[in-house]
Amino acid sequence: MNELEKLQVLLPHWIEHNQGHGRECKKWADQVAEENVQSSLKAALKAMEQVTEHLSKALDAAGGPAVTEEHHHHHH
Repeated sequence: MNELEKLQVLLPHWIEHNQGHGRECKKWADQVAEENVQSSLKAALKAMEQVTEHLSKALDAAGGPAVTEEHHHHHH
């Protein structure tokens, strides 16, 4: 498997993983009362969304996800 093929497997995982963290961050930003904490979490969420965009562009440039891609989940 060459580097591009590896990225076609890794990038979808990274995208999914980052989106999961984004959902969790949003949940906390929506429920925390401290305004400064909420503001920082929302800024982090925006940055995560930008990271997802860049990862998606890299995946497109790499030719899309691998056909044999297997999904697995990490529990944090």
